[in-house]
Amino acid sequence: MTAEPDEIGRVQPVVDRGPTVLRIALGGQLRKLRESKGITREAAGEAIRGSHAKISRLELGRTGFKERDIRDLLTLYGVHDTVERESFFELARQASEPGWWHRYSDLLPSWFSTYLGLEQAASQIRTYEAQLVPGLLQTPEYTRAIVTLGLDDADTERRVQVRQLRQDVLHRIDPPVVWAIIDEAVLHRPIGGRDVHRRQLHYLAELADLPHVTVQVLPFAAGVPAAAGSSFSILRFAEPELPDIVYLEQLTSALYLERRQDLALYLSVMDQLSVQAVRPDRSREMLLEYADRL
Repeated sequence: MTAEPDEIGRVQPVVDRGPTVLRIALGGQLRKLRESKGITREAAGEAIRGSHAKISRLELGRTGFKERDIRDLLTLYGVHDTVERESFFELARQASEPGWWHRYSDLLPSWFSTYLGLEQAASQIRTYEAQLVPGLLQTPEYTRAIVTLGLDDADTERRVQVRQLRQDVLHRIDPPVVWAIIDEAVLHRPIGGRDVHRRQLHYLAELADLPHVTVQVLPFAAGVPAAAGSSFSILRFAEPELPDIVYLEQLTSALYLERRQDLALYLSVMDQLSVQAVRPDRSREMLLEYADRL
């Protein structure tokens, strides 16, 4: 268990969601305190010898917190109670602790490390994949075939290990609800050869039996998909102050969308995809049928 402050600064216990979400939650509470006092980002930035951009990064949880900065901000916002202040400091210390993925920082770009922190903390993950089996649902052999495409070095096994460690969330006590929609093209693409692909399809069918995992296949017969071939994920969190986030991965970067209009659009597209896709029970049958043909 960790603790996080409520809307008026008191700290309430919450389930540990990892450093990324703790940073976002702490930043959100500092923003609420600032806004409740009518203080601008510019004024807050001056109080910590920074700029409004630094305050923005802190409030969005996109950078770590220094205790000195939090101390000055709490004073500016009128939080003087020793117990309340110490609760903020303790939360900041927990938010600064590295997640397991930081051991692989030499392999992972910063934009993907951010996603791993969010994925580990999410209570719901909805994903649409047009080309490959989603990373969270891959077998080690399938992953190895992907990471060695155009790159086969001494770090191959560590890259595979990162993806496998991600899957621990599926088997923890409080796993996220995972809803994956996979284009039928993925079932035709034998990544790693027939044997690897067969095992991957069987593994998808096994995961689909878990009560918190739903797998749907978007068939060719559905016509043009609502997403028009663009893969994306939507992450939702148990903490009410954390917004949903749309994740769009590119070759050398990623986009994180959280504006209401963007979220509304992607949620609508995901809902349309789930309607276009075949039912989960029939999707599982399709996975096994394709595996049997290999």
